[in-house]
Amino acid sequence: MDWINTITRLCACDAPSGFESRIAPLAEELLRPYADEISYDALGNIMAVKRCGKPGAARVLLDAHIDEIGFVMTGYAENGFLRFTGIGGHDERLLPASDIKILAEPPVYGVIDTLPPHLVKDGESDDTVKIDDLYIDAGLSPEGARERMPVGTPAVFVSETVLLGERQISAKALDNRASVAVIIGALELLGDAPLSADLHILLSSQEEVGTRGAPTAAYAADAAFGIILDVDFARQAEILPEKGRPLGVGVVIARGPNMDRELVDRAEAIARERGIPYQITVEPGGNSGTNARPVQVSRAGVKTALLGVPVKYMHTPVETADLRDFDAAARLVCELIKECGDNA
Repeated sequence: MDWINTITRLCACDAPSGFESRIAPLAEELLRPYADEISYDALGNIMAVKRCGKPGAARVLLDAHIDEIGFVMTGYAENGFLRFTGIGGHDERLLPASDIKILAEPPVYGVIDTLPPHLVKDGESDDTVKIDDLYIDAGLSPEGARERMPVGTPAVFVSETVLLGERQISAKALDNRASVAVIIGALELLGDAPLSADLHILLSSQEEVGTRGAPTAAYAADAAFGIILDVDFARQAEILPEKGRPLGVGVVIARGPNMDRELVDRAEAIARERGIPYQITVEPGGNSGTNARPVQVSRAGVKTALLGVPVKYMHTPVETADLRDFDAAARLVCELIKECGDNA
């Protein structure tokens, strides 16, 4: 699997929650070699099916949300600056002076305004400016701003995918395009291997604004098993060891009430038996903050596992992951898919 190329292409697409149609052509291109059929629903979910050929076969749902955090234009200031707010969760400390791409036709580039340090008043330098008090400067006149960027126009961070050292990759939208790449890698490994269950692949919409796409798609899939992929918090300088997983150590397997114990046990056993590097995280609450929650409680209940790769600097333009963890995650997903149908 060419991780760098696939991740670069996925992260280069600008598709904040509610605007997933912007990445749908690439998603369909990547899924097409492995799917018997591809469809879309009213919420922007992208769904593919790989059939095992057995009548009445069990169904396995493989999910990763494909949206990213972003922004949306809400109005105009008298000087041509743009008012905006966030789509999904943002760290307001990072917003001033950020580069922004406004998804108009054609796109417009801007920067979020910030005071130079020379003009900051005493006592204000440590204050975080709220997003509703910030503006985007796109270098336009008031008339030009209104003409080119109607209220409701989305925007995203500007960020280039870059390699850090030999094995780490940094980009916007690794949450959760990293998991989309893992799904494509797992399907590539799976190839034409015989399946004992129908595989329903879901690239779900609007996770960043409340896991909105997964519930409807999970209901439609009516699966016995759900394998959910999402990024996990990585260890970094400001994070205590117990709050983050180290990069390069392997796929993250989550344990907690939001996951089926037997399915998680099987995932860990597969990793051990086949030499797949892995690490454990604990999600003690009933809601892991991922699509595992709505999938688990869909219809009469779905046996659910939550897997993923650790990512540093989540919800920033420089999210960072390790390519070795992508390999491990794809291998485990591939092997777990093979076994799910046998245990339905």
